[in-house]
Amino acid sequence: MTRVPAPVRVLAVGLLVAGSAALAPPAAAAPEEEGLFRLAHLSPDTPAGDVYVDSVSDPDVRLTFPGVGYGTLSDYQEVPAGAYTVSMLPVGSPPGAPAILSATVDVAPGSARTVAGLGPAADLGLEVLQDDLTLPPADRARVRVVAAAAGADSLDVTTADGAVVADDLPFATATDHVDVPGGPAGLVLTADGGPPVQLPADLAAGSVYTLLVLDDGAGGLTVRPALDAAGSATVPVGGVETGAGGLAGGPVGPAGLVAVTAGVALAAAAALRLRATPGHRGARHRAR
Repeated sequence: MTRVPAPVRVLAVGLLVAGSAALAPPAAAAPEEEGLFRLAHLSPDTPAGDVYVDSVSDPDVRLTFPGVGYGTLSDYQEVPAGAYTVSMLPVGSPPGAPAILSATVDVAPGSARTVAGLGPAADLGLEVLQDDLTLPPADRARVRVVAAAAGADSLDVTTADGAVVADDLPFATATDHVDVPGGPAGLVLTADGGPPVQLPADLAAGSVYTLLVLDDGAGGLTVRPALDAAGSATVPVGGVETGAGGLAGGPVGPAGLVAVTAGVALAAAAALRLRATPGHRGARHRAR
């Protein structure tokens, strides 16, 4: 199985929001000129932060993610295609305050991107993942694993009937998508070559998931499936709105979204352009 190479450790972005983000409305873009964009914070020891996503070409377009902490994943936001600057500030800072961390991400027309802060706070990285929202065959589920638990240097993940999802996956990396049998068979997680642990997981046939492996806060690990797509549409998708965006702090029920990763520490002020390719991470950036 191909997996994303060592994470692009850079943006300690406390990215990841499980609520609605706010956006000042630009001129309406045709569907083919838009892309899907979401944030995730997957750094267990990085403090929470306020995250702002600003269009490079239109200063009136802004997504706001307040108080983003570990274990949070945002809804997809439908945004005009183009370049966006992602900045993180300490919680409660005024919007114009200097960013702790900043980077620039491209959203291509018709694409779906997850921008995730991965790794330990001392070596935080920004991983730009290109999401595969193509639906699998009717009897299969399509899954990807993101290793976001500091308690496991490497992970093996299989379905209960033996389908391999991740093989020796290092901390702060992600696999490519793979099709597995759909249904409530569950997952078997093996960390650092230890004893296998069976965890419940109902992966609905015909759906696409991102499986987040997280520290559970009690010295163990947990797996949270985030539903990326089901039926004929991706879920969940937020619209382009005006005003400050809200943040939801746990799993997002109807949307099938799961809380994922940690709040983030941000790094340098320079914006760096990252281009994601399937199964590969973006360019590496360092916090100063």
